[in-house]
Amino acid sequence: MIQLSELSKSFGDRVLLDRVTWQIGDRERVGLCGPNGAGKTTILKMLAGLDEPDTGAVTKPSATTVGYLPQDGLTHAGRTLLDEAGSAFQSLLDMRAELHRLEERLADDTVPETEHEALLVRYAELQESFRSLDGYSIDLRIATVLRGLGFSQDDFPRPTETFSGGWQMRIALAKLLLGRPGLLLLDEPTNHLDLDARNWLEEYLAEYPNAVILVSHDRYFLDAVVTRITDVNLRTLTDYTGNYSDYVRERDARLERLREQKRRQDEEVARVKMFIDRFRYQATKAAQVQSRIKLLEKVVPIEVPPERKRVRFTFPAAPKSGRSVLDLRDVSKSYDGKGVFAHANLLIERGDRVALVGPNGAGKSTLMRMLSGVEAPDTGTREEGHQVVMQYFAQDEATALDPNLTVYETLSEGSPVQMVPAIRTILGGFLFSGDDIYKRAGVLSGGERTRLAVARMLLRPANTLLLDEPTNHLDMDSKDVLLDALEDFGGTLILVSHDRYFIDRLATKIVEIGNGEARVYPGTYEEFRWSKDHAAEAATARNGKPAETSRGAAPAADRKPDTSKGAARGSATAGAATGSTSASASAPAATSGNGQKPADDRGDKLSREERKRVEAEDRRKRRQLEALQARIDVVERDIADRERTLKELEAEMSAPGFYENREQSQPVIDRHQTLMWEVGDLMHRWEELQESLASQAVEK
Repeated sequence: MIQLSELSKSFGDRVLLDRVTWQIGDRERVGLCGPNGAGKTTILKMLAGLDEPDTGAVTKPSATTVGYLPQDGLTHAGRTLLDEAGSAFQSLLDMRAELHRLEERLADDTVPETEHEALLVRYAELQESFRSLDGYSIDLRIATVLRGLGFSQDDFPRPTETFSGGWQMRIALAKLLLGRPGLLLLDEPTNHLDLDARNWLEEYLAEYPNAVILVSHDRYFLDAVVTRITDVNLRTLTDYTGNYSDYVRERDARLERLREQKRRQDEEVARVKMFIDRFRYQATKAAQVQSRIKLLEKVVPIEVPPERKRVRFTFPAAPKSGRSVLDLRDVSKSYDGKGVFAHANLLIERGDRVALVGPNGAGKSTLMRMLSGVEAPDTGTREEGHQVVMQYFAQDEATALDPNLTVYETLSEGSPVQMVPAIRTILGGFLFSGDDIYKRAGVLSGGERTRLAVARMLLRPANTLLLDEPTNHLDMDSKDVLLDALEDFGGTLILVSHDRYFIDRLATKIVEIGNGEARVYPGTYEEFRWSKDHAAEAATARNGKPAETSRGAAPAADRKPDTSKGAARGSATAGAATGSTSASASAPAATSGNGQKPADDRGDKLSREERKRVEAEDRRKRRQLEALQARIDVVERDIADRERTLKELEAEMSAPGFYENREQSQPVIDRHQTLMWEVGDLMHRWEELQESLASQAVEK
């Protein structure tokens, strides 16, 4: 049990927390939410011991280890990636080294018998401790986590200093996950992860054996991981049971009740003040007036958070483009002799809403630059359609802002005249209010510059938008403003984003980047994942051996596409995996002409928001089942691999004369014993997972 007791924290005259008492139990997964500057990161730092409260205390058991991942700023050097990740197991590595030294000593015939017996006792104790701490699976655990976070086998021997800043943060995250601290503190852990790595991390944290507290602006990630949301606002902490979707619903209901209580209190106070003002100077009413004055002094004003402004607007008008918007034909691109694309083809048509996906470094940003015309392909052609009015939002768009212009001038410059009245509204939606609009762009923080760049984009007329990571550094409210605007946008949309919620709400086609190709999958991202796993399962059936699936994904036999999206679309998605490279593939029969799904039976009874909530809950439960099934499959493969190795060792051990040479036979015997222990542990883990799967399937 970790507890904050009567804790207060302030910076200057700004109070973040005021006499807060809060606690988190073992294995709880808590998400901290609240407006920017409310104190979420400060809470993590105090729990990690990097900051001290002004008053009060942070109480935790003495044996509890704490691991903290900041938003950025960590670097590693002096070791290879494998050695750096392995340092999370330093105590086990020291234990393994001692075991090896004891083995060498025991094999020495010159050791006296009394010392030999003592060495045997020490070796047995150490070996039992090593086994109980799962020391024999260190290498497997390191490889699993590194691959889950996007590192390849070729990266393992690379020096850590050769990795960029985003990959440095992945190394730090890998070390934390491998170390399994009793309290895991994560501040925006998905900032530097691609979609596959996020999916893997969701499933890993959902099964994490200890307490987790995290801050994230990715609502899909919060929905999949947390079991409780703590709202940091108005100098206090308020708990909400459930995931982020549950929190939003309960928070809004609570705020509505609070506003009603505030309204009634204000009316009662006004009525009492009116009585006091009316009879203040009448002697016959003096006692009653004094009584009401004392009553007012005892009233504690109800404090209500400021109501969130819902900013909605329409894009400035732009001419309608031709049917063909962008067409890349047989394009190739390479940097320093390293090929990124080789004879790739991609056709974007009017009205397409395309998400580019793939691991970091696969070429998503390169493709965006070629589509936008910022960068030309080495070979092949790029054709732009008739009357295409394009806006390209690059990853480094924020750095291109004129540092001498104020926030307001940045938006007003180049905006259509009819959009000028909306500038202040848009700025408020992106958290620029009051005197903030007179700040020069050069003094803004990185996150503020990104918000300003996104706001500027929304005021420029366009019928084609190319957005490369537009949600980086945006908080929930700013994301909602951008998402609402893009949902209402009637033109062509191409985006790169690592935010699953963003892609799920916007994309109707997925383009997978990798191996020099751009492969198109009509449908949503959920259906894209199902299609990939279905193809892997089909390959397994043809070849008779397992095929690799995407990280964190369950086999296709157990994964199903989101049925609420329409079964016909799932079929079209699977068909797209055969190699089509046109984003203009015909729409599935189960969708309407505008790409929206038809209403189901529940649609007549439930509101749009309720239907979204039900669908989100269904997806969350399905992902949990898929994650469990994926873990079961991994354990079953591990058991099969070890049993196969055991048979080979037993055949070797049964050979005549095997035990005559002790130096040669002992390592084989030790390996056999280790594998037997591992199989036993894996069988126990398999039984636990099967029980969890059965219980969750019943609940579903």
